[in-house]
Amino acid sequence: MTTIAVTGHMDLTEDSIPLVRTALGDLLKQYADDGDLVGVSCIAKGADSLFAEAVLAAGGRLTVVVPSQDYRKNKVKPDHADLFDHLVEAAAEVLVLPHETADRQAYEAANTVLIERADRLVAVWDGRPPTGKGGGTADTVLQARTAGIPVDVVWPGGAARRS
Repeated sequence: MTTIAVTGHMDLTEDSIPLVRTALGDLLKQYADDGDLVGVSCIAKGADSLFAEAVLAAGGRLTVVVPSQDYRKNKVKPDHADLFDHLVEAAAEVLVLPHETADRQAYEAANTVLIERADRLVAVWDGRPPTGKGGGTADTVLQARTAGIPVDVVWPGGAARRS
């Protein structure tokens, strides 16, 4: 069994979404071939959800990590709600962390759960360094590398973030 977690940007441009979707599908094929792929994702809009969809499309099992008790109600925007709910329903396991409020501490705790469960980390990441706020994509990549978890960076040519 290979367990792969994801971290990545939420603010991908519309033109980037199909590029990232294809790159994730290609990457996951090599792990899905053994028939025992598990993907771990917080299923936020953007990279997290694209990864979750790719795991399911590859025949893998999805584990969803929800950072806080109020995350669905207060953080999931209407344009992402249907996909979020679909991915929760499709998940083999859903972990809702005990934090009451979705804040930096909740996101950092969720990232720690991702790293603890992962054999590998996929980072849909433009390579920019941490912002200093904590809990972001670059922070999670650094945390994984410090823990000795291999990181596969996915940032296909033409990918961009909204400014």
